[in-house]
Amino acid sequence: MSGIIELDAVSKWFGSVVAVSDVTFSVGPGVTALLGPNGAGKSTVMRLLCGLTRPSSGAVSVLGSDPARDPALGRRIGLVPQQETLFGELTALGFVRLAAVLQGLDGPEARASAALRTVGLDPADERRLAGYSKGMTQRVKVAQAIVHEPEVIVLDEPLTGLDPVQRRSMIELFGRLGAEGRCVLVSSH
Repeated sequence: MSGIIELDAVSKWFGSVVAVSDVTFSVGPGVTALLGPNGAGKSTVMRLLCGLTRPSSGAVSVLGSDPARDPALGRRIGLVPQQETLFGELTALGFVRLAAVLQGLDGPEARASAALRTVGLDPADERRLAGYSKGMTQRVKVAQAIVHEPEVIVLDEPLTGLDPVQRRSMIELFGRLGAEGRCVLVSSH
């Protein structure tokens, strides 16, 4: 295999629960969908790719490195987790700016503003994230995942809660990111 993302005979279990069983695949640049019903192990695969959990057996490689052993790889990956992971007291700009600062970016406010505009949100919106709708918080999560222009973008059910217009806009964005040569992995049920 010679992909940007590679899983080789990967299994992951939690006690007696098998979350992923002997999965092998390779993904290159562009957009790839990981489809399956709820409980199929999609989120576990996403966590493995980002180094948030280690495989019970097999090997995971992203950009030629093991994500669980190479913390620097985090600067090259953008993650939209399925779970709500926002700080409700921050504004969208504050949250995405924080992601830019943590990534060590120059001009974090300008980069955060640009990322929010990319997902169709107003960086000047003073509302706290706790007051945002599900669709708006999904777009904030996408903005924080792309603010550092990563080579690999992992999106765990990013279209949940979006209205049809927002869905189309996000799908078009994912297509553009893939066309730029990024590896975009999107899960959906």
